[in-house]
This record gives sequence, structure tokens and C-alpha cells, in this order.
Amino acid sequence: MNTRRDFFRAAGIAVLAAQGAPAKPRRFTDYDTPARQLLSSLSLDEKIGQMTQPDQQYLKSLDDIETYHLGSLLSGGNSDPKSGNDPDSWTAMCDGFQKRALAARPRIPLLYGIDSVHGNSNVIGAVMFPHNIGLGCTRNAKLVEEIGRLTASETRAIGANWAFSPCVTVPQDIRWGRTYEGFSEDPSVVAPLGAAATRGLQWDDLVSPHSVLACVKHFAGDGGTTFNTGMPRGRNSTARYPLDRGDTRGNEETLFQLHIAGYIPSIAAGAGSIMPSYSSWNGEKCSGSKRLLTGILKERLGFQGFLISDYNALGELPGSYQEQIAQSINAGMDMVMVPDRYQEFIRLLKANVAAGKVPQSRIDDAVLRILRVKFAMGMMAPNANLLAVAEARREFGSAAHRAVARQAARESIVVLKNERKTLPLPRGRGRIHVAGKSMDDIGNQCGGWTITWQGKSGATTKGTTILAALRTVAGRVTTSTDGSGAEGADVGVAVIGEKPYAEFEGDRTDLKLAPEDVAAVKNLKRAGIPVVAVIVSGRPLVVDEILADADAIVAAWWPGSEGDGVADVLFGSHPPKGMLSFTWPAGGSTTFLRGAAGYKTLYAFGHGLGY
Repeated sequence: MNTRRDFFRAAGIAVLAAQGAPAKPRRFTDYDTPARQLLSSLSLDEKIGQMTQPDQQYLKSLDDIETYHLGSLLSGGNSDPKSGNDPDSWTAMCDGFQKRALAARPRIPLLYGIDSVHGNSNVIGAVMFPHNIGLGCTRNAKLVEEIGRLTASETRAIGANWAFSPCVTVPQDIRWGRTYEGFSEDPSVVAPLGAAATRGLQWDDLVSPHSVLACVKHFAGDGGTTFNTGMPRGRNSTARYPLDRGDTRGNEETLFQLHIAGYIPSIAAGAGSIMPSYSSWNGEKCSGSKRLLTGILKERLGFQGFLISDYNALGELPGSYQEQIAQSINAGMDMVMVPDRYQEFIRLLKANVAAGKVPQSRIDDAVLRILRVKFAMGMMAPNANLLAVAEARREFGSAAHRAVARQAARESIVVLKNERKTLPLPRGRGRIHVAGKSMDDIGNQCGGWTITWQGKSGATTKGTTILAALRTVAGRVTTSTDGSGAEGADVGVAVIGEKPYAEFEGDRTDLKLAPEDVAAVKNLKRAGIPVVAVIVSGRPLVVDEILADADAIVAAWWPGSEGDGVADVLFGSHPPKGMLSFTWPAGGSTTFLRGAAGYKTLYAFGHGLGY
């Protein structure tokens, strides 16, 4: 296969790619002339600074932005402003860094990156949309694009201009703790939604004051790692994490058809950056693979943007740190996320160039790619608005944005089971007894990557819990976490499932419901009433223990901050539309790897009941 058309065909998404691309696909090479002119004026130190991205929390001094000619900063999952986690504090921090960069010479503005993965999910008060696993159930590319636009606007509202999103992983084993970051187990769902998210974040026009640079991730195969491979997975990895940062095995054709398929339409949609994966392909770390980063991504797929490494990812390559740097840069990495080692990285990369271990041409290519993206974003224009956008700030967390999140929540919901027409629930009459640990917990409802990296239970941010939403529609509502006291109610609703998690901590070998969840359902059933189980989770869970007791089962995923969307479906004001984006496993499965012997299906991919 020698052309991009061959690769579209190999991925099986030629039509989707064509439909997903803008009418005039963005060409970053159109900005080569001004980018090359600027590049020619830069010293080696200034070029290496453009390739360096520290985490703001480890910045030794504000003056280091000029001293080291830094081209980018980020806030990692727990890297908040020292003054607080509110919009004002974020704006003051981001704008402060940008103003310092603009005062430096040469004047090259900062890219500031954050993990806006389901809304501007770092900031208290931002709208939290459903995670990608739920959005995959909508099959609604137009909605996903709008979510991208609103996420971009709420990100620009605080002065950041780069979102490490969308994730176009295609998870194959739901024991992986990042399953919920993927739209689906099937690339035919992932490809159009990833392109829609890219268009939304970048507003089809990177010079828009509301747009952010998208970062498609994690290239390639992060969702296909082999369980407990024993591959080295970095300083934070132990046997507790059998899938994260592991090894994806298979030939190039399989890699394209399954794991690269989502990148092709996103590149066609104008994605300006891509993040290589921590994981390996056939034993070689993606962050150090020239075949993947240069041969396939840049040369064969024609990607014109730049590559940014994941957090400390170079440290997982073999050899000394200096050797790791040389391997990754020579493989095609253009910018490196070096949270706390930026001074060492700069020194060692410069030493590699001096020793001939990294050619000057590779440095120039990397910086050219970064600069032409900055030109395409309009950042280099003298009158560019590089600070927090006042109009976006006025809409931050607004009712209009929350209405879209509510729509997304209700379209994500999948009705798995509905016997004896238990759903929809009666509106405005009768008594509903609500139980379960997640009934009134906004943290559990939003899941991982919410305010903190792993997310956490409790009143972490603003929004409407599922219980609060039910109270606005139901006649009378009583509650108990364990499901006791339901006698005499007309129906019981148990809101159960998983507590928040992210990478590492989310890997699980056992996907059964927690004992307290099963007990809540059974206690409701002992009251002799119909029972609805609402599963709040980052992946399908084994629900066999409640099948006999739950008359209806609803997969709500991690629906985000707007619990009204769940109530909309439960009470039938909007009919359920969601279709499973992942196969739902049955109990007795000896593996949760899709297609493997021992995997048993309870509800098939695409399943979803209506009323």
C-alpha cells in the first residue's frame, strides 16, 4: 500500500473519511514560508525550547519561560493553580504564563495543554459531558462535534489553547482501566466520532477565538494490549496493572484495520497534534518507533502536524535518559512532555545534537512542524487574542452548555432490560424509593479525569445528581443507600456501579458488581416492588447477580454533571436511543477480551431497547 487512499481502504472507512473531512482540509504546509523564515532566525537553544513542555507545577521560575525559550506548558491531571481550582485562578495562571512568553524575545506564544477530555474537566464549575464510551452509544457525530466546540470554548475561557483530546483508542479488553476513554470496541464507530470531536475542538478553523488545538491519542494500539504480558511498563507499573502500557501484538494490516482506523479521518479533519502511546507494538515502545511515528504516521498517512509525547513517556524507553531522548526524537517525536526534567532534557538533547546523535535536520523538522501549527492557529499574528476569551468566559458552565450535556447523557443511555414495562416510570405520582452509593454523588457520576486525575467520590464539582434530577420529576421520593425501607413504594431505583478511576488504578481482573451494589438491589426486591438498576460505570460490568431481581437494567455509563439526562430517559420524556458501543459480557466469562475463547455475551454490540 503506497497511497493514502490505500490506507483509507485498508481501514475500511473510505466513505467515512471523505464525509468527515472539511470541505477544504487544513494543510499545515501552507504555513511553511513564514514558519521557515522564523525557524531560520532561531538558535539551537531557541529551537530546543520549542520542543520542550514542562508541567507548570514543576516550573522552577517564571523567568524559565524566557531563559529556556519554552514553547509549551501543560497542567497534568492534578496540576492546578496554587491559588485554587476555580475559573478565576486558572485564568490568572494561564494568562500570566502567556504574558511572560509574549514579553520574551523572540516573541513566540505558548501552547498551553490540559486534559479537557469530557469538557474542561480540570476546573470546578465546568460542564462535564459523558465520557467517550457513553458518547459512542449515541452514534451521533453532530452531537459529538458540538460537545467538542463547547469543550473548546470552556477551555479557551481560562486561557488554555490545547486539549489533549480526542482519544480514538479501540479497547478490546474491558478490564483495561482506560476503556471509557474509547468511543467503542469497533473502529466503525470510533472513526467518525473521533473526526467529529477533532472538528469540534478546532472549530473547523483554528484561528477562531473559541477553538483549541486538538490532540488525537494514543498512537497506536493502546486499546489492544495483551493481558499481563510482563512487558516493562515504567517506574509506576506493577503487576497490579496487567493491561496499561502493555504490548499490542499483530501484523501491520491488523494494526491499520483496528487501531489506526480512527486516526485517518481525524487527520483528514485537520488534527494539528497527535500523542503517541505509552504502549508497545510487537515489543517496541510506540514513543521510540520510527516505523510508526515517521514511516506510517508522517510519511504514509501524510500527517502534517506535530507529535507530543505522553507524560514522562520517554523514561520508559531502554537505555540512559540521553539515549531515550535520542531514540524518541530520531523516531519522529517533535515535542516532549517532560514535566519536571525540562532543564535536563534541554541539556541532553543539545548534547545529542553536538555529538551527532540527533541530526540538526531532525531538530529543524520538529520545530518547523510546531511553528507552522502556531501560525495556522493565528498565534503569530500581532493582534492575536492569546489570553482568556471574555465571551467564552461568560458562557462557561452556562445553562446552554448544560443543556447539551443533558442531551448527551440521555442519548448515551442504553436500556439493557425492561421486563413487564417497568420503564418508563410514572411522572408526578406514586412513591419511588432510590438506593445505591451513586444516587446522590456527582463525583461517582462524572467518573475519572474529573477535577483530579483519578477522579473521586463526593461533591467534587457543580451539577445535578441523579437523585436531585429524579426528585424534580417523581411524585414522592424516599431514599436509603442500602435499599432498606422500600416497603410500600411503587418502584425501587438502585444507582450502582463503579467509583471513579483512571489509568493504572482502573485495571481490574474482576468485573463483578460490588457486594453493596448487589445488596441494594436485593433489598429493594425484598420489598416486593419492581426494581430498576441504573449502572453508573466506565465499562460494562458483570450484572448476573442482579438479573433475577432487577426488572429493568439501564447502562448510564459515567453520564457527567447533568443527571437530568438520566431522569429524562427513566421517566420517558425522551425515549431511549442508546445502542451499546461495547459488547456486554455475561457471568461465567473466563476472559473479557473481545472475541477470545471463554468470552460470553449477555447483550450484543448494538443492543438497546426502546419503549
